[in-house]
Amino acid sequence: MKSLHWVALLLVVVGAVNWGLVGLFQFDLVAALFGGQAAPLSRVVYTLVGLSGVVVAATSAALAGARGQAVPSHSVR
Repeated sequence: MKSLHWVALLLVVVGAVNWGLVGLFQFDLVAALFGGQAAPLSRVVYTLVGLSGVVVAATSAALAGARGQAVPSHSVR
């Protein structure tokens, strides 16, 4: 699971850099590299980045819980 977390984290960073470029310069690096936003390879990259965000969120919570750190609870007391 650790290697999956690191690969997912790398893809999340790629997505963050891409969104930063879009926000600052209106430049979509993924689209520029892979043939436009609608190109099949671009869509694969966008999908992998999105799934990676879910994986990082899930594995980060699991890793925090495994280390004995408090994981926020949404229960009402």
